[in-house]
Amino acid sequence: MILGISGGSGSGKTTFARAVQEKLGTERCSLLQQDAYYHDHSDRFDYDGGSVNFDHPDAIDFALLAQHLEELRAGRSVEIPVYDFATHRRLETTQTLHVRPFVLVEGMLIFSQQVVRESLDVKVFIAASEKTRLRRRLCRDALERGRDPFGVERQFAEHVKPMHDLFVEPSKAYADQVYSGEGLMEPHIRDFLRQLGNAL
Repeated sequence: MILGISGGSGSGKTTFARAVQEKLGTERCSLLQQDAYYHDHSDRFDYDGGSVNFDHPDAIDFALLAQHLEELRAGRSVEIPVYDFATHRRLETTQTLHVRPFVLVEGMLIFSQQVVRESLDVKVFIAASEKTRLRRRLCRDALERGRDPFGVERQFAEHVKPMHDLFVEPSKAYADQVYSGEGLMEPHIRDFLRQLGNAL
């Protein structure tokens, strides 16, 4: 069963997906993240909020992601790209993703792409306010990815917000379930797993 977890950047979708994987167990559930499928942008990247719009669907290799989902459903392991966020380069090395009864696919644009959406058996959208998403984005990019805070804010204003409004928010309409990412996740995770159990 392939489960899609989407939502805006900083909404809490990654936290939700990882928690669900932990509850199901890594021996039963694999996690596949959209961020691994960025095209190599190392030759075009100039600065945060510059010429490369990382929040537009064209920045992501969705054809490869869809192909990998088909292979996983057919029972074959896949080699996932490794993307270096410091250099914006797709590395030569890959990571093997083994077939499990459950595959979680997490990413803000996955519901906006029909080729990916059609492979998802269940779709969950995590919603959060723009203020919350910006605060979390600043913490993640500045602390975890070594970005300049001013550049992160500029990127949010010039790319993240417009692309969220154009692609991410409308894709919420495809979700089977919408949860708030503002507060505690645990009640939502329990509810999701209960519904998942009922569907099996």
